[in-house]
Parts: sequence; C-alpha cells; structure tokens
Amino acid sequence: MRKDKEKVLDEVWTEDRVREFLDVQPPKGINADFHKLEKAYQSMRADDFEIFVGMFLEAGHDINATNAAGKTVLSYVLEHRNSTEFADVLKRNGAK
Repeated sequence: MRKDKEKVLDEVWTEDRVREFLDVQPPKGINADFHKLEKAYQSMRADDFEIFVGMFLEAGHDINATNAAGKTVLSYVLEHRNSTEFADVLKRNGAK
C-alpha cells in the first residue's frame, strides 16, 4: 500500500471535522441528505456518527431521505452485519 493511501485507524475527529460532512455535495441526481448521511456512515466511527446525526437534524436535514432506489440510509446500514451501533443511532433519531 502506498504511503499516501495508508488507512488511518483511531483518528481523532474534532467537532469541526464532523461538521464538514454537512457540506458534502452529492453527484447530480443523488438526494443530498441521503448522500451526506451515507458518506458520514462510511467515514466515521459510531460515536462520531452520533454527533454528526445530531448536527444533521439540527440543521433541518431529513434522516429518512432516500436514494434513487427508494432506500433510506437505515435500510442501507442494516445490510451490514457490523453496523448495529450505527443503526441504533439512526433509530434513536427517528430513522425508519
């Protein structure tokens, strides 16, 4: 693996770093709220994701936004066997 492509484990995420995901822009034709949640799920640890979800909702975003196939981020997360903590965060915050 190239030095610039090494996976970073246990990286410390500041509140500002978590908040940056509110500004993530989707590709054309993708629901912006779904995209933000999906990217946060793919990038963050569960604790940081929980902080993000609070910020996401506070900013007025839709936790039940869907992708083009009609799937919510919760339904996407539930497809992964090691995602229980993430699914719990979403459910506690109104995801269906």
